[in-house]
Amino acid sequence: MVALSVALTACSDAGSNALATDNADRAPSTLPSGIPAAPSALVGAKLYVDPSSPARRQIDAWRASRPGDAAQLEKIASQPQAMWLGDWMGADPYTEVTKLASTITAAGAVPVFVVYNIPLRDCGLYSKGGAISPAAYERWISEVARGIGSRRAVVILEPDAVPGMDCLSPADQETRLKLIRGAVRTFKSAPGITVYIDAGNAGWHAPVTMAPRLRQAGIETADGFALNVSNFFGSTESIRYGSDLSALVDGKHFVIDTSRNGAGPSTPYEWCNAMGRALGSAPTTRTGHPLVDAFLWVKPPGESDGECNGGPSAGHWWSDYALGLAKRSNG
Repeated sequence: MVALSVALTACSDAGSNALATDNADRAPSTLPSGIPAAPSALVGAKLYVDPSSPARRQIDAWRASRPGDAAQLEKIASQPQAMWLGDWMGADPYTEVTKLASTITAAGAVPVFVVYNIPLRDCGLYSKGGAISPAAYERWISEVARGIGSRRAVVILEPDAVPGMDCLSPADQETRLKLIRGAVRTFKSAPGITVYIDAGNAGWHAPVTMAPRLRQAGIETADGFALNVSNFFGSTESIRYGSDLSALVDGKHFVIDTSRNGAGPSTPYEWCNAMGRALGSAPTTRTGHPLVDAFLWVKPPGESDGECNGGPSAGHWWSDYALGLAKRSNG
């Protein structure tokens, strides 16, 4: 995953285009028995559009020669997307995060940051990398938190790190969970940061497996968990899974990545640049469900999952894939 531009524009939290809803607005809105409906931490939050995103730059390049395709990519360029923070930022994350957070806050809006720098990231696969040691990770987290400061922000913490830790030795699993617990504490020590620990997706681990992992990762201190990051499961299925998981972790709220879930997962299931997929529902904090704080575009549509199905390296822009997502959406 690559870092996004610091130039951002505020937009409505309802999204500027009506895209595929995947039945999200018709999903059940009742809570599991005995769980109170806590207010969303994201109520009133405005989300953001990057005016110099890869999609916007592609539109500019295609405007004269491929106006129809450029118009399709407006479905992506006009929507707010999360900003990923990781080892590509260099030795001074504090300065970059400060600039991002300051720019967004000055515009009266709330950044959504994806923290993606856990040691042994992705078990050496397409998105391998991360901090070089536990101590380096702790320092990096402290600098990111210091950059956010007292500003309001959302942090989605370490996609795949908790659900995907089976590749690690028992000792490394324990270290990873300790690092995530520490990161949650660091971010929650700031007054305005809302933290969601990544919990995989509806097709990965059963709730009875994920719940104890989330507890070990510090879910009691976090605001909730994130689902479907960089994945394709539909919103209705994700809400059902998230509600079951929430019931096992004291009613914690969750957010869902809807960036590419408009057509659901492929058959047979693919996670890496799955073909035939579509954009999902537009980002919004008005979800119609008491446990779902937001539908977000966490994975920027059009950024590759890795060198599979003809894609470029993970995090790099892939215009043909983006165009396919847009054309197959309902917007």
